[in-house]
Amino acid sequence: MTKFFRSEFSGALRRLAAGLALALAIAAPAAAADGQSLVSVTWLNSHLRDVNLVVLDIRSAIDGGGAKAYAAAHIPGAVYSDYDKGGWRVTRNNMPFMVPTASELEKLIGDLGIDETNHVVVIPAGVNVLDFGSAARIYWTLQYVGVKNVSILDGGIAAWTQSGLPVESGVKAPPPKIFTATLDPSLIAQATDVEKNEASGGATLIDARPASFFLGKEKTPASRAYGHIPGAVNIDSATFYDSKTNRLKPKAELAALVADVPAAQPAVSYCNTGHWAATDWFVLHELLGRQQVRLYAGSMVEWTADAHRPVESSRTKWDDLKKKLGLGS
Repeated sequence: MTKFFRSEFSGALRRLAAGLALALAIAAPAAAADGQSLVSVTWLNSHLRDVNLVVLDIRSAIDGGGAKAYAAAHIPGAVYSDYDKGGWRVTRNNMPFMVPTASELEKLIGDLGIDETNHVVVIPAGVNVLDFGSAARIYWTLQYVGVKNVSILDGGIAAWTQSGLPVESGVKAPPPKIFTATLDPSLIAQATDVEKNEASGGATLIDARPASFFLGKEKTPASRAYGHIPGAVNIDSATFYDSKTNRLKPKAELAALVADVPAAQPAVSYCNTGHWAATDWFVLHELLGRQQVRLYAGSMVEWTADAHRPVESSRTKWDDLKKKLGLGS
């Protein structure tokens, strides 16, 4: 009889220990696989129940989706914030697509049920490089305001559905949290920083736009001048992206693409509005570990708002004539 009770007691202890281990595993804060900034659909699927995990679907008109696409089908438990309309970029001093203020971001992020303790996995559509840029810009924004545990789902929701993993419909309204921003100045370059760099050097300026913008053959309507910031090198964000797989290229290929950018020297990534440039920043800072890389979020729209700031351009009179004839930009 004593032996029986000992056996039962031992079994009960084992069951209790197993139950506690399971509870701790479920309650433990989520962490990205091997500390990576990109996580796979397999990793995300196995961590959906982590209590500190927030899955943030950011689809918008940029990728052909938006709120309707989210309501129709999204990763189970995901919350939604439209990258284009949700307040991630705002108009200030008549300049569009600027970084919101700390208080604006505190409300935006807190209302999504996110605070400093969460691990946020950003979910793009997974359809093109512009779409990845949306995820990279939100990733950068979250890091900039103090949400340090952030990842992007590699391949986006397209990879999730292609893997045959379940989706749900409807709209999830998360309970809001109080989020207090802690800005990280090491991640952002202001216009004054770029002006100082133009005067005395010290950092490599990386223009993430297509070559046609860099050369001044076309420009975004919000920019007041054609061309690029003098001294910049052109690394189009699309060169980092494999359009066949809708993922960034392998790390070795990414490193080769930036081999001419001095690793020991600071760098500043910019484009028109800080969208394309977010991909360049993500590759350099997060994937290749170049910690002295900052994002100039104001980019050419802000830079050209002041006519006294220098701009280099290869634009010709023939380009201007073609524009008048409706044959060019």
